[in-house]
Amino acid sequence: MEIYLLKAFAAIADAGHLTRAAERLHLSQPAVSGQIKALEDELGVRLFERTSNGMVLTRAGRDLLGQAEKVIADCEQLARMARATSGTLAGRLRIGTLSDPDFIRLGEFLGRTLARHPLIELELHHEISGAALEAVRDQSLDASFYFGDIAAPEVAGLALTEVLYRVAAPAAWRERIGQADWSALAAMPWILTPAISTHHRLLSALFKEHGVVPSKVVEADNEGVIINLVKSGLGLSLVREELVLGEAHAADVCVWEGARLRTPLWFIYRAERAQDPLIAALLEVLGETWASGARPPRAPAPAPAA
Repeated sequence: MEIYLLKAFAAIADAGHLTRAAERLHLSQPAVSGQIKALEDELGVRLFERTSNGMVLTRAGRDLLGQAEKVIADCEQLARMARATSGTLAGRLRIGTLSDPDFIRLGEFLGRTLARHPLIELELHHEISGAALEAVRDQSLDASFYFGDIAAPEVAGLALTEVLYRVAAPAAWRERIGQADWSALAAMPWILTPAISTHHRLLSALFKEHGVVPSKVVEADNEGVIINLVKSGLGLSLVREELVLGEAHAADVCVWEGARLRTPLWFIYRAERAQDPLIAALLEVLGETWASGARPPRAPAPAPAA
């Protein structure tokens, strides 16, 4: 069985349309149609139903797609390992980023990677932390920066540093929050992040611990936007300590002293790809970039008992 037939199968399944799959594969539509027919003949099953709206997987197609994608991934990894053996690493990786670029040392990381491995192409996607974990799990991202605990046994990671969060409020609220307890604080307006974010889970756990529910006024998923909204007097929020203290020094915000939340910053990837030469190369560069605080890669957690 030829790998290009499986790639045509996966491309059509993803695109849902023969023409779009052909464009992605840089082939003519008849050529891709012929490849699918050849694969169906070889497997002895029908993989797609041709409809007026495109190509729809049959039951057999759905059952076989996962295995086909695994074979494609294994072949690509074999090719990368062969290139690594010859001393040349090449390939394309989809990397998730979060927070601000300076904080995660993105520029230094990319500079070191491309200087050492000029044939590696990195495609960057800005993500919310929880979405980044899901994207690595479902393999729509090859790896990602990530805040929080890794509650997925199939995901491993390199711990980079620890992040400290503080509760920030508009500067004009200094007296208002000075003596506030958790109930009073929860009743004030809050700027929250989407539920999928680690930031949201940290704050929710904190309020649950004290038996209160915060009042949400605005939802935002960008640190720069959040700190700006706090400065504008819209509400309180959880913000990284270095950002809070910088703004507090400028007298634009104040800090409620009743909470300090810590969470790790990771670079995460599928545990099964720990020996993938491209992932290993990135981990090596990240270890050097974060040399002052990097620790060994985290082993995947054991699978839960049946």
